[in-house]
Amino acid sequence: MEEDKGLKVANGNEKPDRAQEVIDLEDDVIIVSDDDTALPTGGELKDGATADTELAMKSPGSLVEKTGRNRARRVARSNSKNGVLGVAGTPNFVAPHRKWKNSRRSRNLHGRGLPKKGGAGGKGVWGKPGAEVFDELDDEDPNDPNFDIDAYNSSHNVELKEVVTAPPVLQLTEEEIIKKMESILLEYYENGDTHEAADSLEHILASEMKPLVIKTIVGVAFDHKQSQREMTSVLISDLYGRVVTRDDICAGFDQLLYELPDIMLDTPDAPHLLGNFIARAIADDCVPPKYAYDSEREDLDTHARAALVRASALLSMPGGWSKLDNVWGVGGALRPVQTITRQMTMLLQEYVVSREIEEAQRSIKELEVPHFHHELIYEAIIMTLEAFNESIEEAICHLFRTLDSTCIVSPEQMELGFRRVYDDMTDIVLDIPLAYSILDRFIQRCRRAGSFLSETLIKDLPTR
Repeated sequence: MEEDKGLKVANGNEKPDRAQEVIDLEDDVIIVSDDDTALPTGGELKDGATADTELAMKSPGSLVEKTGRNRARRVARSNSKNGVLGVAGTPNFVAPHRKWKNSRRSRNLHGRGLPKKGGAGGKGVWGKPGAEVFDELDDEDPNDPNFDIDAYNSSHNVELKEVVTAPPVLQLTEEEIIKKMESILLEYYENGDTHEAADSLEHILASEMKPLVIKTIVGVAFDHKQSQREMTSVLISDLYGRVVTRDDICAGFDQLLYELPDIMLDTPDAPHLLGNFIARAIADDCVPPKYAYDSEREDLDTHARAALVRASALLSMPGGWSKLDNVWGVGGALRPVQTITRQMTMLLQEYVVSREIEEAQRSIKELEVPHFHHELIYEAIIMTLEAFNESIEEAICHLFRTLDSTCIVSPEQMELGFRRVYDDMTDIVLDIPLAYSILDRFIQRCRRAGSFLSETLIKDLPTR
């Protein structure tokens, strides 16, 4: 068979299998030259190929030859963009197309043939070669609990600078500024937030108007209670260094000293109160101590000198300036319960003796414990039971009716005080045997005096 096959090839009756093999190879790259000659990768015929083989490759009638020729053109055209063609279109080198699978070079027609993303792109890629060295230096998270800000700043040469941006100041007249400051101060008395008050004052104050802050807030505090005066002293201390300076505070106190005669028309004890404010500001390191001891100034009148004398006397007290923290006393719920109870008992005894209802109301308001008024009602009823006197019963009944009509004591506090007496009657009757009859008579008197006691409270009156 082999001999017969060789004879057929020699006679030209059969095409060589080698040319057929060259066309059907898929792993080899076939180049078609200008004269439609199909060449293998090396650009020349393999060893053993005859002229008949070249003739068979040139014959255009075979379907296999057309397919191989088209495939060769397609492969050569796809590889030509990498410059595999030399001068005049002659091939220099054609890489196998399977090597394109893992190539990271740009595949579009507009690229420069460089790796995508500098070699850092692609699936499963960890970054540019050598980037792990810099990642160890820069990969520090400020939110990490172990983050050392000092070490980070020293290694990166970071210098932190504070940049303070002044808020915009509204252009207002002096009267408008005073009205706004009064509303800000009244709001501060409600919430006690010095930072909010300072922020509000910064938006309305110009540099030349800052002494007006001390004059306004101290003047408003003259008309309020001791607790509000304490809050005002705290506000002055917090405004110092942020909104006002030491010179601004001294200038504000000077304006108040000059206007004391007019202020005394509404507040007769203004020199005494202003002396307390000056002494407290000195104790808080807002004003130099020499300010209080300069009472012999020629530009001051007698009232202003009296205020400075009051301040210097407070500063000269034995025990140091620590006592000036309570220069306005301890007011409101900060006092111990026993202290408040004792003050309520004293004002009730003073009222029973003097029968001055306005003074009693003022004393109750100064206690500043509206949540503890039930203790006042309880102590007044106990005093009535112990006195066993109709005159005292009438005075206490009148006091209760006045406190209810002026809303000084709320109906809830009033009822709570009576019910506390109801609950303690079993113990009260041990000391006051007639307590049940006296209490019944007092309840009926209060019922006839007005409607400040509810029907339910009257029906729940305990009996022996």
